[in-house]
Amino acid sequence: MSIFRNRAATAAIVAVAAGALTLTACGGGGSDSSAKDNSKTKDDAKSQSKPVQIGDVKASTGPAAEIPGAKPGGTVSVYQEDDFSHLDPGQTYVSDGKLLGRLIFRGLTQYDEDDQGNLTVVGDLATDAGKTTDGGKTWTYTLKDNLKDENGNPINSADIRHTVERLYSSFITDGPTFLQQWLSGAGTTYRKAYDGPFKGKHLPNNVLETPDDKTVVFHFKTAQPDLPQMLTMPGYAVVPVETDTKEKYDQDPVASGPYKIADFKPGKSMKLVKNTQWDPKSDSVRHQYVDGFNIEMNHDDEDQTKTLLADQGEAKNAMMFTGQVATTQLQKVVSDKAAMKRTIQGYAPYVWQLNFNMDRVKDKKLRDAITLALPATAIYKADGGAYGGEVANSLTSPTTPGYREDFDPFNRHKKPNGDIAAAKKLIDEGGFAGKKLVYAYANSPVRQQQAVLITDALEKIGLDIQKKEIDAATWYEQVGKVNNGLDLYMTGWGQDWPSASTVVPPLYDGTQIQDGASNYSHINDKHVNSEIQRILQITDTDEATKAWAELSEYIAKEVNPAAPIYYTKVFQIFGSNIGGLRYSSDSSYVDVTRIFLKK
Repeated sequence: MSIFRNRAATAAIVAVAAGALTLTACGGGGSDSSAKDNSKTKDDAKSQSKPVQIGDVKASTGPAAEIPGAKPGGTVSVYQEDDFSHLDPGQTYVSDGKLLGRLIFRGLTQYDEDDQGNLTVVGDLATDAGKTTDGGKTWTYTLKDNLKDENGNPINSADIRHTVERLYSSFITDGPTFLQQWLSGAGTTYRKAYDGPFKGKHLPNNVLETPDDKTVVFHFKTAQPDLPQMLTMPGYAVVPVETDTKEKYDQDPVASGPYKIADFKPGKSMKLVKNTQWDPKSDSVRHQYVDGFNIEMNHDDEDQTKTLLADQGEAKNAMMFTGQVATTQLQKVVSDKAAMKRTIQGYAPYVWQLNFNMDRVKDKKLRDAITLALPATAIYKADGGAYGGEVANSLTSPTTPGYREDFDPFNRHKKPNGDIAAAKKLIDEGGFAGKKLVYAYANSPVRQQQAVLITDALEKIGLDIQKKEIDAATWYEQVGKVNNGLDLYMTGWGQDWPSASTVVPPLYDGTQIQDGASNYSHINDKHVNSEIQRILQITDTDEATKAWAELSEYIAKEVNPAAPIYYTKVFQIFGSNIGGLRYSSDSSYVDVTRIFLKK
């Protein structure tokens, strides 16, 4: 998850890729060779690179504009393949957690999106997207009036301070670290500066200041013009002081958004009901049309697609969150005109890649051989075919500013389904024949199918692959451990806001290696580390974009810590009674804030 750099304080426009997300529990999709391909293309991805605007007080004032035809009432069923890995906002950095977060949490800022996918950063709990008087070093936020959590407790500046300070606590391991690093030091050094608020100490006022109940001031050593966009992330949603239960908060969080959790059975179901303390007058981006959401886990893409396509009974009122049309069902969906009217499509910002644990897979020639051997076409087709993705030539997505189609170090354009001969040549040259490698994959149907394809290819070039299946619900927690005991594992990553600064540093900065961090390959290259710190100080958008692109290409070609496999597209289907359907270039899935039942 990562993104581009907005270089102005307020009322500015950044002509960069608008597509946001967070780490990636991207689901599978569906296709077969007989289906006509009307899926999204790289041209669509390029068209998503629209200006991001910074909203003023008026744009941040609720209530949100009414959705044409929207009606109140009823309960929506949501089908999910896996449980949510975290409910604590500070631990949330994956896609399904973001969608849930949009319904139950609020932060200082949020994206407002129009029907063309244009994004404007507006004040959420704050009155606007933020004000700065010194080019981005100092940011001031004023809270809106009459904000309350689900228990009726007022939300004030002390809650925002607490929300930020708790992110330094040792039990927060899996959420974003942008804000902590910007305030208190790059890499993992912020952890040495402060260890959280639970011992009665606060961050000093020259870092974080709350002069009164309504005012929050961030003080940075260097300009951080991207702060308004960064604060839209679910990882920075408010956690009220009075109700913070530390580690236990991950099972029972307190809502500030239009819905709250009424019942949660881990691994099985979750029931959301209206949060009666939420005031629509304070919220310019969310609605509360339906009475609630019944979320059911353990429905894989195949099950979801068949049920929603049949559109019988309860399924008429049902939807996907991060599920996608299953590969085996794609032909049925695309050939059904009525069904296609209740689908959405989009070109997502994710890149699926095979990470090399560089603590264990140390020889670049071996990494290059594996990269060349990967059958990228077959792998992405298992995750939705033409409607689920396309072959990746780069570690950055076509939605990311600076992406170059002509950069192709592993000959993906001419050999999209792998080059076994070239890979075998490197294996023989390096004497790697018979080498054992532990390949881990999630226990979802798509990842299991891809594991077969990857294993077969790597065994063809002479490697001895030991497969290890991991629970999909805890996938990122397991592979995110520094001592994970694994050699190869796939992850997906998409920009958090439009900038490669949210792709390259979190994935490839060696100073960020720690349990829960996103440097899954454990790359720790001196040149890469120093270049990251240099580029982060560049204040010219075009110059920074060019520098990030050059560094990303260096990483792929000269180091190769991860093999790019495929870019992702989104293709989802919904019950016929679900209204307000729209693809969100912010969440990269359905826009959950608009959902209503037609009757």
